[in-house]
Amino acid sequence: MKIHLDTAKCQGHGRCYSLAPELFDCDDLGTAIVLVTGELDADQLKKAELAAGNCPEYAIEIGA
Repeated sequence: MKIHLDTAKCQGHGRCYSLAPELFDCDDLGTAIVLVTGELDADQLKKAELAAGNCPEYAIEIGA
């Protein structure tokens, strides 16, 4: 599984990088960026799902 981020939907709330700073960061405008572009291990997957579930804009998807 991988993280897919729709930056057009991201409004910079920061929940993803607050909940999973090892997976997400932000650019100079506060828009989220994904730090891990490859396959997620089990721990990373749990944290990515937590971040996706807390994104108010539904900008994060976890999939193949």
